[in-house]
Amino acid sequence: RSVVLPAYFSSVKVSGLENFPQEGPVVIAPTHRSRWDGIMVGYTFGRPVIGRDPRFMVTVNEMNGFQGWFIRQFGGFPIDPDQPSIAALRHGIDLLQSHQVLVIFPEGDVMRDRYVQYLKPGFARLAIQAQKKQKTGPVIKILPVALDYGCSIPKQGCEVHVKIGFP
Repeated sequence: RSVVLPAYFSSVKVSGLENFPQEGPVVIAPTHRSRWDGIMVGYTFGRPVIGRDPRFMVTVNEMNGFQGWFIRQFGGFPIDPDQPSIAALRHGIDLLQSHQVLVIFPEGDVMRDRYVQYLKPGFARLAIQAQKKQKTGPVIKILPVALDYGCSIPKQGCEVHVKIGFP
């Protein structure tokens, strides 16, 4: 798994991992509290843990420079939340139809408070569209995930609790 997270944070606790569907298409829908979130989701749901590679749908402004290169290496792809392209949406639908794991932060931007914000409707529309196109096969599961940092702005020494809900 990772050496960086346990070295940076005082503890990383994961609860509810048994709720992760072992097969079929899954949308992981985590809260978005910091720039650490993508790494934390990868740590929690990476291939060594779930046996599959999660694919991240990220905003276009996250895909610049080294960070963008790094995200692409791990199967991330960009979407413009203000004007989503047909190609980006189609790619997300194709991933779900091929029973992959898709990570979408449904709140959109990083939210510093501890309350779930209004969810952007795009992630649910994407799952519904993929389900409609899939005539047979398993139902697409949406897995809620709360990323709870012990500090409002995560810093070295904070505790982290990843809470996985029921799909």
